[in-house]
Amino acid sequence: MFNIIAHPLMKFSLLMINIENINLLILVVFAVCGAIQLFYYLFVYSRFVFQKKEVFEKSSVPVSIVICAKNEAENLEKYLPIVLEQDYPDYEVVVVNDCSEDETEDVLKRLMQIYPHLRTTFIKEDEKFRHGKKLALTVGIKSAKNEWLLLTDADCFPQSNQWLASMSDKFTDDTSIVLGYGGYYEKPGLLNMIIRYDTAIIALQYLSFALIRRPYMGVGRNLAYRKSLFFANKGFATHARLESGDDDLFINEVATRNNVKIQPFAEAHTRSKPKDSFEKWKDQKSRHFTTYSRYKLSHKLLLGAEAFSRVVFYFTFIALLILNNFWIAAVSIFFVRFISQLIVLKKCFKLLNERNLFIISPLFDFVFPFIHLGIYLSNAIRPRKQWR
Repeated sequence: MFNIIAHPLMKFSLLMINIENINLLILVVFAVCGAIQLFYYLFVYSRFVFQKKEVFEKSSVPVSIVICAKNEAENLEKYLPIVLEQDYPDYEVVVVNDCSEDETEDVLKRLMQIYPHLRTTFIKEDEKFRHGKKLALTVGIKSAKNEWLLLTDADCFPQSNQWLASMSDKFTDDTSIVLGYGGYYEKPGLLNMIIRYDTAIIALQYLSFALIRRPYMGVGRNLAYRKSLFFANKGFATHARLESGDDDLFINEVATRNNVKIQPFAEAHTRSKPKDSFEKWKDQKSRHFTTYSRYKLSHKLLLGAEAFSRVVFYFTFIALLILNNFWIAAVSIFFVRFISQLIVLKKCFKLLNERNLFIISPLFDFVFPFIHLGIYLSNAIRPRKQWR
């Protein structure tokens, strides 16, 4: 009789012990992921957001601004004068007319009559040869007269006439690359907030990593490097067939612990027009994701650890609340991470001059890993074609 009663009780006790062990394991995983998250916010991202702004001294280093333009007549008419009217003593602007079929050539000819430091070159259409931006950029770099190159796009505009002076302030003898911020201008709507939030968080990552001597990418909307660095590394030769990578993959290959500086302040920002549909933005993100697999292993691990730990952090927190175990410890850890995140993001958005993103940032922080995962899996199922 005793055995009949004791056996189910032992089973129940063992089950309760196993459940308790599982709950404890979930708490440990949650705490570890929380610690990883705090490491990024307190020891990596904080290096970026708590920088002190220094008064820059205007440089006199000759600079070549290189812009590629394919059917960009309207944008060149609107934005190129802002580039050409920078408050800087010695610079040229080289625009590559990349097989344009609109009024690009006429716009450039008209502007050349007004601005003597504007120079142009062109690429003729060849039906037998399809090329991407990398060829046009290489042509522009070869045409540039100066050692220091500053790159932006035809649909971008500097936020001030001190853009060139601010970026060139970081051109030192031991520097080969300067990373700037290229944001998108604000418009009404959720899509605009998604695009600007994504852009700001990516900037928070690559600019912060550069400060801890782990530079891994830049953005072609606002990026400077030496002409000699480009040719010493054979330009885009290792990834010429990829549609993307003229900025992030190139920097990933040539950046070192000591040859990169950043210029994050407002005078050095550029802005451009954001995509006007989710599908267009998704296509843009898909192109960028094709380069991620080619990043150095250490960079992939650093980026992957943050995203993976964030997803696991949220799910284990939800699990602990549902199971109603260790909820005081769980809420305490979550609160510390949440407050640390809010402080860093508020400072980040202020530094990058991104308005109206702070309130919605907690929701985006949870949702974005899944958006990125969906785009990444879409690429894996239907790989993008490479340029031929």
